[in-house]
Amino acid sequence: MSDSAPTLYEWAGGAEALERLFEEFYRRVREDEMLAPLFRRMSDDHPKHVAMWLGEVFGGPKAYTEHRGGFPAMIAQHRGRKIRPEQRQRWVQLIQEAADEVKLPDDPEFRSAFMAYVEWGSRRAMANSQPDAKPSTRETVPIWSWGAAPPGTA
Repeated sequence: MSDSAPTLYEWAGGAEALERLFEEFYRRVREDEMLAPLFRRMSDDHPKHVAMWLGEVFGGPKAYTEHRGGFPAMIAQHRGRKIRPEQRQRWVQLIQEAADEVKLPDDPEFRSAFMAYVEWGSRRAMANSQPDAKPSTRETVPIWSWGAAPPGTA
């Protein structure tokens, strides 16, 4: 195996693949009675913004930071939303279904890294959405990688 593994962004298929993912995901969200209320004021370009976010997190261009305000702006989007555990779990379920539908890579290494971020990110979003959440001191977008199993390893 090469010393320079592709980024998760590259492995996923880049911006186009992530935009397809979030178009499908938010189509499902809009139809979901548990999640639709959380997203009723969602702009039409929200899926593209979230694709930019995940692209940056997965090692792609720093588009979210450059055009959307980076980590502090993303945290601000969750403030006061009071996300409940069952809503977070449903969010995770729908993103898994959307990933399958748009045919994101389904190799175990990628899906493990993808779902690790989905779990971590959704739990952070839920925590940051609570009324008593302390402001984050983080200034930069977290960069996610392969973890223990880079692509093509058993």
